[in-house]
Amino acid sequence: MSSGRPRVFYGWWIVLTSLPGLFFGAPVTVFSFGIFFRALGQEFHAGRAAVSLAFTIHNIVGALWLPAWGRLIDRFGARHVILPMSALYGLLLLSARWLGHSIWHFYLFYAVLGVAVVSQGPVAYGVVISHWFNRRRGLALGMMGLSIGIGAFTVPLLAQRLIPLMGWRAAYAVFGAGVLLLSIPAVAVLLRDDPAECGLQQDGEEAPASGGATVPALEGMSWNEIWHSPTFWIMIVVFSVTGASVHAGILHMPALLTDRGLTAGRAALASSVIGISLMMGRVSCGYLLDYFFAPYIAVFFFGASAAGLAILWTGQSGVMALAAAFLVGLGMGSEVELMAYLMSRYFGLRAFASAYGHVFAAFMISGALGTLMMGAGFDRFHSYSVPLGGFCIAMVGAIVLLAKLGPYRYGVKAEASLPLEPVSSVSGA
Repeated sequence: MSSGRPRVFYGWWIVLTSLPGLFFGAPVTVFSFGIFFRALGQEFHAGRAAVSLAFTIHNIVGALWLPAWGRLIDRFGARHVILPMSALYGLLLLSARWLGHSIWHFYLFYAVLGVAVVSQGPVAYGVVISHWFNRRRGLALGMMGLSIGIGAFTVPLLAQRLIPLMGWRAAYAVFGAGVLLLSIPAVAVLLRDDPAECGLQQDGEEAPASGGATVPALEGMSWNEIWHSPTFWIMIVVFSVTGASVHAGILHMPALLTDRGLTAGRAALASSVIGISLMMGRVSCGYLLDYFFAPYIAVFFFGASAAGLAILWTGQSGVMALAAAFLVGLGMGSEVELMAYLMSRYFGLRAFASAYGHVFAAFMISGALGTLMMGAGFDRFHSYSVPLGGFCIAMVGAIVLLAKLGPYRYGVKAEASLPLEPVSSVSGA
């Protein structure tokens, strides 16, 4: 080892760089939406369905944009597309101070946010981190996802304080300032797309001496090959089903619990429990992915969510309902890491962003539709029992589909310096 080699692998600085970006992404536009709900209804004199439509538009527009976003990352590199889109996102949030008083203005505002917020999402950062890590890719992705968990817990609390103090428009503007002052400088100064730019290989190994600083060609399948792979479509189905199920369970959780007699305070406690389980799910899932076959880890976490939905299906309340909220949150907390890890291991890094963008788009659309179906089921049957039962059965079906995934195509290569190879690189038969 050369004496000038950094004691801390620069890849961990890349993980740290994702913190402000992901913190101001989904935690602002998704997890805090319920906090803005009442203020928006009062501002626009609109009912719950009308305000909720903004969130549906946001998710669908963002999902439709994600495949193109992935292609841009594959072509130009993450850093070059994150910076301009982050600037757009921050300026959009700042513009909330001058938003008109018609709800259609808010629909347009939230639709454009759906496009810009991808710059603060896990697709771009997940691609970069997968380039930097191989043996510890799971843990690195889990630490990246922890940023979303921290934001999901912290940002709603911050919004809850800002809205009465400053108004909902100024609250959005504060988050926009955070993007411009924290996220963009971190990316500009620290983010590097590939370890070869720093004279390194994945996991911090020194790159062999060469005449130039060219980035080596990435190993993996082409986008055309991925698109025609049955494995890709199995993943689309699995993450669509699980996305619909966990979104429906989590976003309707406060209403479900208050319907069963819990106080507003206990229902809020359930939201905090979900935030904690999201963080635990992200870190623990990421850590386990480096040592065990990823579909087995997916079965465990999605099985936990299915169990949580089953508990709610039986009409439980009180402590059991809080336990169910924790279990459903575990599944949602693991999905981002599982998605990225499975994409990289089955399809490689050559067209990783394109594949990841399509699967994440399916996840977002299904999440919006699942939430809508949950509400429609309640309106039709005057109870959440029927939709909960349907989502529970659907989760079991997704778990069965995971068994169809064979061994990794691009597993962890054996390292002479490692006494034991992580189980995740072994055939999944």
